Amino acid sequence: MLKIHFSGEDILRTRVAPAADPVWELVLSLHVLRGRTRDPLTANWRRSVARDLRQDSASEQLRLLFALNPPRGYFPDFLTPYASVEGFEAGLDALRRTPTELLHRDLSVLAAENQLPSSAAALARGEVSALQHLAESMEQYRSLAISPYWSRIQAAVAADRTRRARALLDGGVEGLLTSLRPAMRWESGVLEVRSYPHSRELHLDGRGLLLVPSFFCAATPVALLDPALPPVLVYPVDRLGALVSADANAASGAARESLAALLGRTRAAVLQATDEGCTTGEVARQLNISPAAASQHATVLRKAGLLVSHRERNSVLHTLTPLGRAMLDA
Repeated sequence: MLKIHFSGEDILRTRVAPAADPVWELVLSLHVLRGRTRDPLTANWRRSVARDLRQDSASEQLRLLFALNPPRGYFPDFLTPYASVEGFEAGLDALRRTPTELLHRDLSVLAAENQLPSSAAALARGEVSALQHLAESMEQYRSLAISPYWSRIQAAVAADRTRRARALLDGGVEGLLTSLRPAMRWESGVLEVRSYPHSRELHLDGRGLLLVPSFFCAATPVALLDPALPPVLVYPVDRLGALVSADANAASGAARESLAALLGRTRAAVLQATDEGCTTGEVARQLNISPAAASQHATVLRKAGLLVSHRERNSVLHTLTPLGRAMLDA
């Protein structure tokens, strides 16, 4: 079990990442790709990415990246720098500037239980060329395995952020932390991650906590091993359906039929009502329609890929996907 201890100052400094973190998603997707999970929502993604890797001439260049990310257990903290909250390029820039002592320490921990390729030695010495090679490998893998699916990843994370925002408005930071159940439990100033693989205590010491909602995070939340680093806790979000590429989604005949069904003032109004997140009941009250009609319109919008819906106790919360927002802003 992981126990994270909060002071009053830590509660004030706790926040949720502003969007899907591209570096964390990249790293955690490597674990999903190589793991033994039978998750049907990522099955097609795994098959497609594995096939493309076999065909990609650059796959051999990814050998070190894969070695640094075994399917289970520890992976180096330096792969997911705090700066990635500002975006992929910011994360890679921070990676390239990783101090040699941190590289050596993290790789020593990894090598204790995993066989690493010879190229890891140059990385442990902090050689600029090795860091640059690793960054380029991450860019190559991202273009193949993450970028084609980014809109769905963003939509799932955005929907989770809307849930957390409502919990924060209703109950403050303690309401936000309580909303993380069942994966975590908040009680008496301590956030407990019961399924964590190791027994560990983390004292925030006034630094607060950055909560990072993640599509590729498995059932167990993830924290950095080094307690001196800025505290981060990555947790899984509801995946909102199977992971398909933007091209495949656009080509879907069902999607085209649903998009055609959007024509009409009422559904346009439903889309507008969900701009900041809205429950079915709230949509019905705003538009003066029945809850059944609001639910029906939301279903059409969801099938078209414009909304995502999540049940929260006795209500269903609807939020816009990136495509829905683009249509609304057009």
